[in-house]
Amino acid sequence: MHDTSSALSAFDIAAILVVASALLGWFNHHFIKLPHVIGLTVMGALTAIGLMIANAFIPAITLGDWVADILRQLNFTETLLQGMLSFLLFAGALHVDLDRLKVAWLPVLLLSTVGVIVSTVLVGLAMWGVGLLLALPVAPIWYFVFGALIAPTDPVSVLGVLREENVPQSLQSAVAGESLFNDGVGIVVFIILLGAAISGTEFSLAEGARLFAIEAGGGILVGLAAGYVGYRALAGMDEYALEVLVTLAIVMGGYALCSYLHVSGPLAMAVAGLLVGNQGVTYAMSDVTRDYVIKFWELVDELLNSVLFLLIGLEMIVLVVGFEEAILALAAIPLTLAARAISIIVSTRTIPAARLQDKGAGPVLWWGGLRGGISIALALSLPPGETRDLILAATFAAVLFSVLVQRATLGRLIEKLKEDRAPAVEREARGSPPA
Repeated sequence: MHDTSSALSAFDIAAILVVASALLGWFNHHFIKLPHVIGLTVMGALTAIGLMIANAFIPAITLGDWVADILRQLNFTETLLQGMLSFLLFAGALHVDLDRLKVAWLPVLLLSTVGVIVSTVLVGLAMWGVGLLLALPVAPIWYFVFGALIAPTDPVSVLGVLREENVPQSLQSAVAGESLFNDGVGIVVFIILLGAAISGTEFSLAEGARLFAIEAGGGILVGLAAGYVGYRALAGMDEYALEVLVTLAIVMGGYALCSYLHVSGPLAMAVAGLLVGNQGVTYAMSDVTRDYVIKFWELVDELLNSVLFLLIGLEMIVLVVGFEEAILALAAIPLTLAARAISIIVSTRTIPAARLQDKGAGPVLWWGGLRGGISIALALSLPPGETRDLILAATFAAVLFSVLVQRATLGRLIEKLKEDRAPAVEREARGSPPA
């Protein structure tokens, strides 16, 4: 087969992905009827598996190699972390009610900082133990690198379920707030640990804390500055097309500035999105502008997430699965779930003021803590080699389980929690003592 992938431009690749997302989304909507992101992930994975099988049994068919070459040209890690992520985080932050988030600011802060660190340490230790049992030639620091890349959660599909099930707005804001900020914190922790792993130097807690303060603090400051400048620009005009352009400038200019300054772009976009979505939408936009801005970013969010979840499925082509990879991948699923549960308990139960008042908040945060494209992108950014293959297999297992199983059953969990809560509510209404 003639190699055409080398002739493809960035526009060609983007066109292929958007067309594939639209076609598979249409097919899923009319025939399979899975939730949108699950359907795209499943069909992307099945496509990848089908292409690999076709390549193995019919050597003349090289479509799998062609798709793999396109994915290499696309550079999924660079595309997500330096491109898509800035738009996704800003779009997500626009819809977070800052007043409701302030009510749960302490648990959100602890979940997105202490929770990420606790999860990183616990997953790292547990996976290290599995590695020792398998006698894997992997330095211990790499298990903690995996713990950091698998810690961030993805609120995209979870928030849709929470809205459908009429979960209290305060809990929705807590879930969204945690996910927005733990993305940035998780990436910072990952970068620090990866630097130590690659250099081979002993990890210093003091140096790690210093780097974390610079990356995270700098990102928050840039986000505040970009959000404020954007707010002032929006307040000085009433021209919806130009105001949409201003919001794009905030995202692209702010993220580029973060890259130049070597501070956290994800945290900057979360902060800027909160400012524009609350102060800007309330005080700096007319009704017409507000409608256009919100709908524009909803469209951007939907488009990028469609492409993202399709890419997650297609990226299975790069997997190298042997016995060790399979065992580590299977172990990653329960270990990450257990670490998530403990991190939630530590973050929301140890300090009374950090307790979430919503009934069932703990189980929803736990089972709704989905992993997504950020974890895949970070795993793909690792240096080639046996260690990367092991970590990549574990990452794909945890991500696919969360998207295909946790996301699909989260609605049922919420309904079960409501059913269990109903008798207690009825007793309270009648003034009867609890059973």
